[in-house]
Amino acid sequence: MLVAVLDSGIHADHPHIGGVVDGASFVEDSADVIDRIGHGTAVAAAIREKAEEASLLAVKIFDRHLATNADVLARAIEWAADRGAQLINLSLGTANAAHVERLNVAVEYAVKRGSLVVSALEANGTPLFPGSLANVAGVVADWTCERDAIAIEPHRNGTPRFIASAYPRPIPGVPKERNLAGVSFAVANVSGFLARAIEAGSIAALIHDGPSAN
Repeated sequence: MLVAVLDSGIHADHPHIGGVVDGASFVEDSADVIDRIGHGTAVAAAIREKAEEASLLAVKIFDRHLATNADVLARAIEWAADRGAQLINLSLGTANAAHVERLNVAVEYAVKRGSLVVSALEANGTPLFPGSLANVAGVVADWTCERDAIAIEPHRNGTPRFIASAYPRPIPGVPKERNLAGVSFAVANVSGFLARAIEAGSIAALIHDGPSAN
């Protein structure tokens, strides 16, 4: 199981990570995939927690700030698909509909190569892209959801809507209120569940049977 994490890079030596198999930077003037702000590492750790056997691709699209552009994101999605990523985790989204066409091209490219993009579906009721596009596993954060469960509901674009905890993997000795949190980690938690389900050969059951999975 190969999961691409499109984010701020990954600290491969972090004890919650256990290494990455490959990586690439799409950040101008930053050729490495070292995570300098911690977000990508926390996202990867949440995925690894639920799918211990998954291999990780570190795809750097952020550097010092959680900001990128649609073309960088689209090219990173296509790169990850070409590398054989079965899941492409996007703990992000844009409300700018002007980017839909380019992002949809990248998503369709990934789908044709057997990749599933997992991304934020909405923020405060506003659709986000590419999470709202067809063939994307869109995710909504639930602050009350337990971290070892997700809910699955039908969605208007014909693909499931996933609901998951907004909290990342806990840090010993650090209250969760002081840790990172938000839809980014709901996306990561769903990617972890999906990776585990794919490894177990139960992805169809996870998507179609019942409202929740543990």
